[in-house]
Amino acid sequence: MDEQSKLYGQQNLSLPHDVVPLPSEGVFYKNKKKSVKVGYLTATDENIIMAGGDDVAMNLLRNKIYEPDLKVEDMLEGDVEAILVFLRNTAFGPEMMMTTTDPKTSKQFKVSVMLDQLPIIKGQEPTPDGCFLVTLPSSNVSVKLRPLTYGQIRDINKTLDSYPQGRIPPTITMKLQNQIQEVNGTTDKGEIARFVEQLPISDSKFIRKFMNENEPKLDMIKVVTTPSGEKLQINVGFGVDFFRPFF
Repeated sequence: MDEQSKLYGQQNLSLPHDVVPLPSEGVFYKNKKKSVKVGYLTATDENIIMAGGDDVAMNLLRNKIYEPDLKVEDMLEGDVEAILVFLRNTAFGPEMMMTTTDPKTSKQFKVSVMLDQLPIIKGQEPTPDGCFLVTLPSSNVSVKLRPLTYGQIRDINKTLDSYPQGRIPPTITMKLQNQIQEVNGTTDKGEIARFVEQLPISDSKFIRKFMNENEPKLDMIKVVTTPSGEKLQINVGFGVDFFRPFF
């Protein structure tokens, strides 16, 4: 760690902050931190929120995480989401009003979600090196899977967004090549890339389902009752209204 980063962390620790427990409990990080120091949103941060844009979350996280030895880009998405929920709760309160559509009547209605009551999803315990070891059902191949970091997800999305018009973006294969760390004991990136290209769809779907069920994160799916009496699943996302409920 360079001296500037150390100084930055020391300066931030003098500001009002709280300790946020991470859904991953730090098992995927070198420093194994189970919680991080996070500052409260201020009027300065309000400038970032009001400006909007695609980098609102990243700019806020870089300002508010007071851990000089843990970069936002290296954190798991589930841990990042937990920090964003903390920032939102302490700034605006835990209640979040969402607008969704009743599929039976096609009419919109409002739903109240308490963000401080979102449960944590925890699945299979990872290996000491922060991976999941699984055997694929169709190819019967043993693979090591590692959850994507927040930085990897951003980089993949940027690459996909800039893909030439008319060409099919490699959405699935890019994610798989970053998630798969080892195939039958082989860690060679070229071998993994070739393996992914020939991976049966059933195995690809298995990996997506496994990671969705086992990556540590907040459960952002809420079941609500529509005005017509139907049960409906909604995703508590991080859209424009998440940080701007009163603007």
